[in-house]
Amino acid sequence: MTTVIEVNFDVISLTRRGLSRLLPTSVGGLGDWSMVALGAAIGVLTGLAAVAFAWVLHEVEHFVRHSQESSRWMLIVWPVIGMGLTGVLVRLFASEAKGHGVPQVMKALIKNNGVIRWPIGATKTVASILTVGTGGSAGTEGPIVQIGATAGSVIGQVLKISRENMSTLVGCGAAAGIASIFNAPIAGVFFVIEILLRDFSVRAISPILVASVFSAATTQAVLGENTALFASPEQLHGYVFSFVELPGYVVLGLVCGAVAVAFNKLLHWGEDAYDAWKIHPLLKPLTGALGLGMLGVATVVAIESVSPGSSGVPRFFGGGYETITSLLTPSEYGSGDLIGQSVGMLAWLVALKMLATTLTLASGGSGGVFAPSLFLGATTGAAFGLLLERTGLMPEGGSPAAYALVGMAAVVAGSTHATLTSILILFELTRDVYVLLPIMLAATVATIFASVIERDSIYTFKLRREGVLLGAARDIVLLRRIPVTSVPIEPLPDEPVFPSDPLAELITLHARHDVPDFAVTDAEGVYLGMVTGRDLRTALIDREAIPLLLVAELLRTDLPTLTPDESLDTVVDKMAETDISSLCLVTGGSTPRPIGLISREKVMARYRQALEES
Repeated sequence: MTTVIEVNFDVISLTRRGLSRLLPTSVGGLGDWSMVALGAAIGVLTGLAAVAFAWVLHEVEHFVRHSQESSRWMLIVWPVIGMGLTGVLVRLFASEAKGHGVPQVMKALIKNNGVIRWPIGATKTVASILTVGTGGSAGTEGPIVQIGATAGSVIGQVLKISRENMSTLVGCGAAAGIASIFNAPIAGVFFVIEILLRDFSVRAISPILVASVFSAATTQAVLGENTALFASPEQLHGYVFSFVELPGYVVLGLVCGAVAVAFNKLLHWGEDAYDAWKIHPLLKPLTGALGLGMLGVATVVAIESVSPGSSGVPRFFGGGYETITSLLTPSEYGSGDLIGQSVGMLAWLVALKMLATTLTLASGGSGGVFAPSLFLGATTGAAFGLLLERTGLMPEGGSPAAYALVGMAAVVAGSTHATLTSILILFELTRDVYVLLPIMLAATVATIFASVIERDSIYTFKLRREGVLLGAARDIVLLRRIPVTSVPIEPLPDEPVFPSDPLAELITLHARHDVPDFAVTDAEGVYLGMVTGRDLRTALIDREAIPLLLVAELLRTDLPTLTPDESLDTVVDKMAETDISSLCLVTGGSTPRPIGLISREKVMARYRQALEES
């Protein structure tokens, strides 16, 4: 075993040396072409992983669904088994693998410089299969984003990629995952640059584009097909969008925006409730699974009482793709299927899906929120279309199926606040160009309306509440890319400053070195705090008292410090909390030692330089 490990490390070492000779710069600071090549490699690897993930999930779903159709009590047993095992995996290996995944990737990009531990991706893969495969109400977008992002991050860590390029590799993996699992390469790119990175620069987009293309091409080559996920044999080819439908689609956008906000708030409320519930963590997913199973059994019993022989697995179990496909098919409406002829049933299904997804994810299950959002949009849009049809307001040639399709984009947009991504992914999921204009209108209206009600999306709510600086503009992206070590450091005086020193000596140092602020240490050189120039000037007002004062009497221990692994976004955030001209840069660890001072002036100069370079 030792020999094998040694050989593997030799291979990695040789790979690094080989790449360093082939690439235009060092491995840590890859050039543009090198990043594109790495993006292609990540795309292929993520595409293969996504195909394997989807195949295993399909097999598990098929087996479990057959069992649940045979016995209604399996609607409780299987979710309990699946989510119970998920809880054990998450507890043992990676707590980040629970929930819907995307916020964890965003947090890793913002707080950890894109570094993601490999067990997170592996745990997320198995946990999502167990949760969704056994009936949990969740989707595959969150898991595949986290899996792809982990792959990109691990490759970057192995090759010792620099901080500014690590986030791009993480984005490559995330885009490749979306491109593969949904066969939507364009939407994969926009998902990353609009939600994860918020960076539209050419340098960042190029590798992500290549990764997305290679992932989709790999998936199509392995599967031997290139079809849309929700392709219907009777797409809306006869549908023609007309001017008179504008008010209807505006209203639909408003309704879907409200549904999206309600879904977000219910999910966040459920997460808060489970976080506050003082029971053992392993019991939480079991209670969610039990609630989901009981909701499923009650639904089956209710449907059988109204329509005997209609029993089966509830539509809100799993991803719900079969239900979405039927709602996008015009001939399904009025065909005798209970869901296709009742506005009330569709509205009830919206509420059930929200509750089922909250029970699944808030309790500790693993899966994405994208599929539930698509489901909610399809059912909301179909209900709205049926209502128009029943009241005689449906234009000639219109169909509730068109409103179902538009509703999907609108709820996704309202939930994620990512208008472009929702428009493009709906186009790629259906490849139906005949409703592109109403999709654009309703998605925009839904995003604006949802943003007015709730400033945060389903991905950013918990992050902002945890104090994570999200940022929505190009300047934040730039600041995140700049390490604090790239800012010129103000050197410390050769003479150390101790709390027991007379303040008069500090005034002498100030005059000799022209240093505005001073770092104070103990006898062993460990950082204790700072004496600021402002406090020193205040002390000078009463000159007679200066010979009697010690440094300790002006020592401030409440000021934040900076470490070499931080980026400028956190530096700016810390400086905004203080009223002094500089902060102390210290070494990491439990015994920090001062390195130098970082001034506001130098931070702003470095930021201006980055703006000019970009």
